[in-house]
Amino acid sequence: MEVKAQAKYIRMSPKKLRLVAQLIKGMNVEEATNQLKFTNKRGKGPLLKVLSSAIHNGENNFALKRENLYIKKIVVDEGSTLKRWKPRAFGRATPIRKRSSHITVLLDERIKEFKEKKRKERLPEPEVVETFKKEPKKEIPQIEVSQKLPEEELGEKKNKKIFDKRRKGKYRFKQHLDKTVLKRAGGALKRIFRRKAG
Repeated sequence: MEVKAQAKYIRMSPKKLRLVAQLIKGMNVEEATNQLKFTNKRGKGPLLKVLSSAIHNGENNFALKRENLYIKKIVVDEGSTLKRWKPRAFGRATPIRKRSSHITVLLDERIKEFKEKKRKERLPEPEVVETFKKEPKKEIPQIEVSQKLPEEELGEKKNKKIFDKRRKGKYRFKQHLDKTVLKRAGGALKRIFRRKAG
């Protein structure tokens, strides 16, 4: 059952009223009234009046329950505009348009239908043919190496780096004294670290 309520020639532009009307479209009546009460817009006043009028029409005229009502449709149309003028500089006059709007609220009853959910048929559980047991892990015997091979048996495998004796101790920062480095680098390092005759 649809319930209708209207408010005409409200002295507010439809653009401002539509912003608030979009908030409550499709809501339940109780939710919509709470939403309008706590909205920080000037258009909430006329919309709240029309909504309460529609709710009372449904309760008194059609004996509908307030809990089942919801906003099916809300329309804000443009009404007649009052044309005024304002004096401006150099003797000019600019027009002022004082707009008005018509609000229409349409409520409908929301009937809750409880449908029985069909129980899903459970598939039979699969039969267990054989149970596989995990075999215990075989312990690997650990070989203890007690004796170390002497250095003589390793022979050429062990490469020793030969450094200049002068690089030991307090002379270790003198890398340019190492002859092996100078041989690899060629003449470039010799030119850099060449001593100039005093």
